[in-house]
Amino acid sequence: MRQGVIIVTRGTFLGSLYELSDSGWHSGLELIRDYAGARHFLVARFDQYSDAHMDTIVTSDWPFDLVRSLGTSLISSHSRSSEFRRCLGAFEPTFHDMPEDVVIPTGLSRRVCIIPFNAGEARMLLMLLFDDGLYLSQDRLRDSAVAISYFAAGFPGDCGRSDRSADLTEREIECLSWIGEGKTSDEIALIIGISRNTVNNYITSIMNKTGARTRSEAVAFGVRNQII
Repeated sequence: MRQGVIIVTRGTFLGSLYELSDSGWHSGLELIRDYAGARHFLVARFDQYSDAHMDTIVTSDWPFDLVRSLGTSLISSHSRSSEFRRCLGAFEPTFHDMPEDVVIPTGLSRRVCIIPFNAGEARMLLMLLFDDGLYLSQDRLRDSAVAISYFAAGFPGDCGRSDRSADLTEREIECLSWIGEGKTSDEIALIIGISRNTVNNYITSIMNKTGARTRSEAVAFGVRNQII
């Protein structure tokens, strides 16, 4: 644990977190950070990632230079992972080494703990930075993963349906629905009454808007966001 942080039991931690459910993100994340033994936290949605902005970051106490140089790149990398890997990795803490060119504050470890979690319809990340040389409890990290999922669900404005679902046109949603039925581009073209090339253009647009890499991932996105 970090120096000066009182080590509490799981029950005390969860009870305190419940009491903070109406206090906003920051107070709850400070408690989760301290329970995990971390120095800094960052929470972001990776199902809404935009390369040009940091607006997917929900709350953070990372140094701003690290958010800009490291945080956004880690979110981008995770947003490009397959749906299968996302499902397998949910709530499982993993550690990533920072690139050598990233400048960090004195005493901070160069390893980042990344915990993917689900909160309502949102796919989110908790990223923790620790003091160098600190012993970490895997049990506390997993406790933190589950706790933040329940805590985050209390903020529907941040964990609601992805904005990208509203970007799909009616025709794109229709094509996505037929893809979910297992139809090929030729079959969809015949059903809707448009050319195969037009169908493929719609599918390409769907992939771009949802961030999916395969048709199966696009269908999974549509089901998860109640589009189809």
